[in-house]
Amino acid sequence: MSDASYRDAIFSTPLDRVARFSFDERVVACFPDMIRRSVPGYGQILGMLGLIAARHLRHGAHVYDLGCSLGAASLALAGQLPADAFRLTAVDISPAMVTRARETLAAECPRHAIEVVEGDIRTLNYQPSGMVILNFTLQFLPPEDRDAVIARLYEALEPGGVLVLSEKVVDPDERDNAWRVERYHDFKRANGYSDLEISQKRTALENVLVPDTLEAHHARLARIGFPRSLTWFQYLNFASMIAFKEA
Repeated sequence: MSDASYRDAIFSTPLDRVARFSFDERVVACFPDMIRRSVPGYGQILGMLGLIAARHLRHGAHVYDLGCSLGAASLALAGQLPADAFRLTAVDISPAMVTRARETLAAECPRHAIEVVEGDIRTLNYQPSGMVILNFTLQFLPPEDRDAVIARLYEALEPGGVLVLSEKVVDPDERDNAWRVERYHDFKRANGYSDLEISQKRTALENVLVPDTLEAHHARLARIGFPRSLTWFQYLNFASMIAFKEA
């Protein structure tokens, strides 16, 4: 199958009715291309995960990759750390994503202890872990559920553990936010998306992806109990944060 078969063209033709966005088989088929062309800085975030783990993760500790999609974050850790450095549980609620992630991770890193689980991160029974990765996942949960999820992750983290939280964000200043959104649309156009695709996907994601401000994220982390958090990466309206649990 050619690379063109995997190109994201889901919203390339006019639709009478734009359905709510879901991580179904169509999205799975083109997901790497969709992410590459839609999420500024995604590759840079993945590239840092192994370095963060090497610095902060106790040798042999457990890691969660929550909302793992096709397992890119898990692959990033496996590509940078030896097989005995960690154990990992990758979780996604989409059956199609889980099936493909299992195939990919088994083929690409068979010596690493990685389990892929279909489940809802709001109800998962968490085991003690040294690192939790939430890569563009919290934004898809109802806002009223987010505090409870972060609280459960805080409790699961070992002393000295870290939470890496990557999210699409909004700026509290309307003018600044509008500028970031406009430049984000320029970014997507530069990556080959048409105005029709940009518009229809934005409609599909309405009330499905609900972003917070960076200030709201850091306030939540502090409220839950993390004594320190910082934004270590931002590209337009996409950011990654790290929160530290006391040792």
